[in-house]
Amino acid sequence: MASGLFTIASSGLRAARAALDVTSQNIANANTEGYVRRSLSLAEVASAGGPGRIGDISLSGVRVSGLNRNADLFRQAEVRRTTSDAQRAATELKGMENAEAALEQANLFPAMTAFESALARLSADPTDTSLRAAALEDARTLTRTFTIAAQGLDTAGEGLRFEAADGVDQVNLLATELARVNLQLTRSGEGTSDQVNLLDKRDSLLQQLSAFADLSTSFAADHTVEVRLGGSGGPQLVTGGSAAPLAMATAADGTISFTLSSGAVTLGGGSLAGTTQALVGLRDTHDQLDAIAANLIATLNTAQSGGVALDGSAGQPFLSGSDAASIALALTSGNQIATAPSGAGAGSRDPANLEAMRSALSGNDISGQIDGLLFTVSSAVAGRRTTGDALDAIAASARLALDQQAGVDLDQEAVNLVRFQQAFQASGKAIQVAAELFDTLLALD
Repeated sequence: MASGLFTIASSGLRAARAALDVTSQNIANANTEGYVRRSLSLAEVASAGGPGRIGDISLSGVRVSGLNRNADLFRQAEVRRTTSDAQRAATELKGMENAEAALEQANLFPAMTAFESALARLSADPTDTSLRAAALEDARTLTRTFTIAAQGLDTAGEGLRFEAADGVDQVNLLATELARVNLQLTRSGEGTSDQVNLLDKRDSLLQQLSAFADLSTSFAADHTVEVRLGGSGGPQLVTGGSAAPLAMATAADGTISFTLSSGAVTLGGGSLAGTTQALVGLRDTHDQLDAIAANLIATLNTAQSGGVALDGSAGQPFLSGSDAASIALALTSGNQIATAPSGAGAGSRDPANLEAMRSALSGNDISGQIDGLLFTVSSAVAGRRTTGDALDAIAASARLALDQQAGVDLDQEAVNLVRFQQAFQASGKAIQVAAELFDTLLALD
């Protein structure tokens, strides 16, 4: 009897000591990124009964059957999904904010209104050389603002493509590491500390991957994971111990696309998807800017061709180029502005052709087109900011739900320390009682 009590108490002592170790590990890693709270799995030790034993089953104590992670696959999947959505929105918003800044900092609209005002002043005295020079300089400033805006959009696009290329590299690194973890998981024992550490690492890698792309995961019985990009029907990124390479291609218009093992893949979430959408928005904005610049070039050049300069010569092209990047002032002197109608002599004060030029600018509504472009981009930024804030809140809620389950609660762990300490002390007391009983039995003999 004393021997059985000693065995039971010894097993309880070992179990309580292991529980204290696990609790201490939880406390020590309370702030460790990716750490999932752990708990012991205990099982009763029983053996066949015999003479002098209670019932048919002997009471033989407890054993540690494994180490558990307090994580829920559904909550983890929700965190990955909402993280992908939030990262996509944040990256797209960043790209559109850069486009908005490029247009606003170029001062396109003020430059256009300043040029139109200069033409209005010139119409009062078409022969005033100072007014002509002022109008020419305002035109030069206007062309430069178009060029600055185009360069700003190009710079924003280059930054997005650089970040996307880095994101592709990160996905490939994470996928390779995840494949390595899969191999290690196949060799780890069920419920062992080694397996638990590998599971933490697996989940951390999946979480990091979800920031770059939307994932679809499938877990095997040995805890290895298969990862697909772009949804459940997408191509495989990680299968067992192998990872497929993700690659990026850049089109002539600056937009990007992705391939996985040479096959096209469409991403719906993550920063890479957000970059793709932002670059499409930048391309469209650049196209609109180019269209406005081309319209301005055609309008001024057509008006110039219908009049004569101050010296009576035929009007020459006002602007050169074909888009926002190439637009430039073609005239070299303010006297070359064709203010008078065709057939007028040198020094004519007739502003008929200048009025026609102003009417053409007003009719084509160049200022309105510039203002409309700025409004469109600003509205897109505002809309994406609202969407991004909503998705951030959803992602934060999903992380909170997971943290409440998988995170370490220091108050609860403090309670567990006292509880397991008391269990340890009680098992120690039981061993002491077993020793005293054994001594008593010996004394009786």
